[in-house]
Amino acid sequence: MSTWEATGVGSHPGDDHLEAIRVVFGEVPGLPYLPELPARGVGADLVGRTASLLVELPVEVQPSGWRLTDRPGRDHQRAVDHLRRDLDGLEEIGHDYAGPLKLQVCGPWTLAGAIELKHGDKMLADAGAVRDLTASLAQGVADHCAEVRRRLPGVTEIVLQLDEPGLPGVLTGTVPTASGFGRLPAVEEWRVQESLPLFGEPVVHCCAPGVPFGLLRRAGVRGVSVDASLLRRRDEDELGELAEAGIPLFLGVVPGTDTRLPDVGVIAKPAVELWRRLGFAPDRLAGQVVLTPACGLAGASPAYARAALAACRKAAQVLKDDPASGTAG
Repeated sequence: MSTWEATGVGSHPGDDHLEAIRVVFGEVPGLPYLPELPARGVGADLVGRTASLLVELPVEVQPSGWRLTDRPGRDHQRAVDHLRRDLDGLEEIGHDYAGPLKLQVCGPWTLAGAIELKHGDKMLADAGAVRDLTASLAQGVADHCAEVRRRLPGVTEIVLQLDEPGLPGVLTGTVPTASGFGRLPAVEEWRVQESLPLFGEPVVHCCAPGVPFGLLRRAGVRGVSVDASLLRRRDEDELGELAEAGIPLFLGVVPGTDTRLPDVGVIAKPAVELWRRLGFAPDRLAGQVVLTPACGLAGASPAYARAALAACRKAAQVLKDDPASGTAG
């Protein structure tokens, strides 16, 4: 059971990292997180930011995207500098914070489908390269978490989120080759299942259709983060097994880009209705469902990003106070 209630997925608009961190701590104080600002450019994007954490696997930007290289260069340094600046800001604003903190990184399978080998295809095409990448990332993430703990001694636990939007494509064989003319072969489920525990007990975020809920449950993840609007009735058996196992569901219930936000009861409704269809007692809902925006907020306006997080927090209160209705104002 979780006591987290509401949080964000990770990305924020603009380039003011201090303001983004203030918004996060102000609007989702139960589970704040280190926001990502991809609008800052190369090295602030999901792949480049995470690649800066890799141990002994430097990368650079080519016209086709990120690629392994022999030694760290300007692109790698830019990514490292962005992250260091963000951690400085986190320390400045959260210095007296006590409680859990969420950190997000690109998961190994999406990363392997995005980074190219030095001379050839994507890392995902080479099982040995994927093993090396996963081990390097696991070590780099452990170092990253240790640094955050040093900077914020009041953090009681770090909730690690692996962003895996590419995972359904990895499992179904739809990831394009580096040339774009072919598709990489599907990866066996057992390979993915074996890789995730290297990151402890992560929350896995996937805002794409076809989330492999059964695989994630068997891998022992700590939570699964999805866009509620992409869930299908055929997912519900596996969602039920996930809930039965006590694994929290991070449910994206607010659009990630600007729109007129409805009443908080309407925002809470997808969670209430899903829980009802799964057949679980309403009093378990607030303890097992965490409300979030549908995906990152990088494409939103700063005002909407703040409002979206506030709406998730208020809707989570509805789940707590009136879990059977989802229509309270």
